[in-house]
Amino acid sequence: MIETKANPYPPANINELPDDIAEIILDVQEKSGFIPNVFLVLARRPDEFRAFFAYHNALMEKDGNLSKAEREMIVVTTSNFNQCQYCVVAHGAILRIRAKDAYIADQVAVNYRKANITKRQRAMLDYAVKVSQNAYEIDATDSEILHHHGFDDEDIWDIAAISAFFGMSNRIANALSIPANKEFYNMGREF
Repeated sequence: MIETKANPYPPANINELPDDIAEIILDVQEKSGFIPNVFLVLARRPDEFRAFFAYHNALMEKDGNLSKAEREMIVVTTSNFNQCQYCVVAHGAILRIRAKDAYIADQVAVNYRKANITKRQRAMLDYAVKVSQNAYEIDATDSEILHHHGFDDEDIWDIAAISAFFGMSNRIANALSIPANKEFYNMGREF
């Protein structure tokens, strides 16, 4: 659990939350066996919690040409560039589970260019990192490269949106010093 001593942003008390938010958090706890720290910190601001998770789910839970594992790959890779320990650890666990690969999250977090991924995924991550770090440099060449690898314009939007959304998330997690739950570290390590 989050240490609240001298923390100006202590986690919310679940018993004091609006019913819809408490229900979401309890559902996550039932499925995973714990409450991710980010949920309780963001729940301090109910309207922002709702908006954050609505957009998160719209980006990460939909069907499309990007698999859910590839979406998580984008999060882990760009979160590493943004030095967000919380997101690398938490989404690394989700990536391992969705990819059914105990090593992939560590590989893409440390250096996706040397990870055991496809050329298509490498192109996707090259673009995601560019959105995260140097979006002002993006031009038509970037779309051409992605089209060559089978991505359509909607996929390109998704890659950019995931990278941008988690750039915001990384900054919040870092600014508020949200620690990753210890449970995330071992999730998806054995199959």
